[in-house]
Amino acid sequence: MILGQISYLDCLVFLIVLAPQILLHVNTVELLLCVSKALPFVVFQLPYQLCRERYFTRKNQRSPFVQQASFFQDLVIRIVRYAFAFIPAKIGRVFFSKGVALPFLRFRLLRHGYLQAPLTWRETNHSSRARTLGLWVTLEEPERPDLVIYYCHGGGFSMGSSYFYLEFLMAWLTILQQAGYHNPAIFALEYTLVPDERYPVQLEQTVAGFDHICNIVKDPSRICLAGDSAGATLQLSLLLHMSKLSDAGKRRPGFATLISPWATLVTPKNRDTPSDYLNADSLHLYGRQFAGTQANLKDPLVSPGVCRDRDWWVRASPSGGYCFMYGSEEVFGPEVRDLIAFLRRSGCAVRVREEPGQVHAWPVVSLFLADTQAERTKGLRDLTKVITQVIEPDIVQVDSLANGI
Repeated sequence: MILGQISYLDCLVFLIVLAPQILLHVNTVELLLCVSKALPFVVFQLPYQLCRERYFTRKNQRSPFVQQASFFQDLVIRIVRYAFAFIPAKIGRVFFSKGVALPFLRFRLLRHGYLQAPLTWRETNHSSRARTLGLWVTLEEPERPDLVIYYCHGGGFSMGSSYFYLEFLMAWLTILQQAGYHNPAIFALEYTLVPDERYPVQLEQTVAGFDHICNIVKDPSRICLAGDSAGATLQLSLLLHMSKLSDAGKRRPGFATLISPWATLVTPKNRDTPSDYLNADSLHLYGRQFAGTQANLKDPLVSPGVCRDRDWWVRASPSGGYCFMYGSEEVFGPEVRDLIAFLRRSGCAVRVREEPGQVHAWPVVSLFLADTQAERTKGLRDLTKVITQVIEPDIVQVDSLANGI
């Protein structure tokens, strides 16, 4: 199931769905203060900056992203850039919450002629806690999956939810099936956001999610770790953590596809760029909040990019290695390149896709904002192609999932 591009009508409906959730979850005074600060940007700065760069600046002098972006893409990225820099995370997290994301997805489905989704998603609760561990996105086949994508969403540890990524994940599942997998499945972790919890809670939840998948799949070589931004960080932390366990060999996943990983949480190399929508100061704030203490920022399980132990990375690497996908213009670019170079020097198998002119988490952004289906699914198809080279589609399996998904 691959829906069309986000439209202006979709944006209007999103705001209508968002409004009551904002009023319900955000203090009125804080909300009014946030709106009052945003008004000058919306009324004056946004139109001026948008028109100046798009219509009064030579193309070769525009930022790399704007050179290739449509008006709609440019507009949305500028709004997101402002929001990431100036809207507090406790307000921003409402935008990506279940209460907003699910009704919006249902409208999107209805607009494309679906009374209900052709794919299934269902919540799985934590075995020892009264909370959601994550979401299974499946084809509703009665057999054990021949591939499981274990996905951790981004959002600076402070925002985001699996529900916001559902359309992205369902599109990916469709492409995986088209690539030859008989019964692919995706498990998306629903980890607790900062400041509700800090490290190590999110890592513990990531481990619990992996163990849950292993109980279903049995063979960890059929598991592909995946995630974007902070979610990709959690997957790197998971690998480093599991490599220290006594049964590490039995837990080794088959592959890892990491979209724009936040390799090092706080570093001067994370700098704003003219194209990207991330803001380095906000990122460093979120990173410190997640770590809890300054000392934790030097812990590889918190900030994997600080790990310079080659043997540790070799032990931690999936059996099929890594695929890194990121935009050439993103804030994390320098750190991602450094980590890739270090992994290669350590002897790890690494595939890389640096997309020219693109921003942070571009495969996710493109699915929602790009004009044509080929452009919207480019990142997902590239990821899928690499996965099929490492974890080949399996023969039809007949094991029941009665006690599984």
